[in-house]
Amino acid sequence: MTEQINAGEMLKDKVILVTGAGRGVGRDIALLAASQGAKVIVNDLGGQADGEGEDKTPAMEVVGDIKEAGGEAVANYGSVADFDAAEAMIQQAVDTYGKIDGIVNNAGILRDVIFHKMTEEEWDIVIAVHLKGCFNVARAAATHFREQGSGAFVHMTSTSGLVGNFGQANYAAAKLGIVGLSKSLALDMSRFGVRSNCISPFAWSRLIGTIPISSEEEKARVEKIKAMTPAKIAPMAVFLLSDAASEVTAQIFGVRHNEIFLFNQPRPVRSVQRSEGWTPETIAEHALPAMKSSFMPLERSGDVFSWDPV
Repeated sequence: MTEQINAGEMLKDKVILVTGAGRGVGRDIALLAASQGAKVIVNDLGGQADGEGEDKTPAMEVVGDIKEAGGEAVANYGSVADFDAAEAMIQQAVDTYGKIDGIVNNAGILRDVIFHKMTEEEWDIVIAVHLKGCFNVARAAATHFREQGSGAFVHMTSTSGLVGNFGQANYAAAKLGIVGLSKSLALDMSRFGVRSNCISPFAWSRLIGTIPISSEEEKARVEKIKAMTPAKIAPMAVFLLSDAASEVTAQIFGVRHNEIFLFNQPRPVRSVQRSEGWTPETIAEHALPAMKSSFMPLERSGDVFSWDPV
């Protein structure tokens, strides 16, 4: 029998860090977590969508909203791309509230550009914020999670990495890398009662707003995305942080408006064998024809999720 959970108490007495919580998806996760009883560290550097600049206002405003609603929260303005700053986020949680129970790795930026024009700087900064940022924060929390024998990681991935998209090689590589990181965390830390899962969010945010629109088809698709608010993502994140998800780890979920998806993970779909081994010629003559019907098509996220959000 499923345990009855009291409304508004899913995260009672838990201390949660949400990165990139000043706006968009992170903001709504922080607000819902607080409404469910969590004490929240609201992290946000306050940079622009491309990572430039700093502004304390977004994080301060979210903390103000949480406190006004009767919750508990403190602001943090560090960059997840900085290892020491990530350590300081976790230490702030421990110093302020005595512990850390959950992490939402949500902070992100975009530097979209077609691959043959992408610069090293555009590659490095996106990898630093998304992939290294997830590592930095997770590593800082891991020691505490191990010592207390509990903890939950929630990382934001993307169908840009899971499926594919134009002009986002840096972002896609980082987001698919986060899936590998999450799986490794789940494997390495399961013995300590620690869980790690990913969410691929479909929601209109200022990052999505930076995607170039070059056709009427893309314009129509963006208009549909605008109907999907960040608030729709927050319930899944809060669930995964809660004790109700104690048996859920190493999974990839998608949330699109009122839909929830469970993504598969790479597994063999076809095999061929020759007792004498392979040569380049026999691969061309035998292996390729045998496997070709099982090849994955060259698709983008919009090709796979071809129906309107419901």
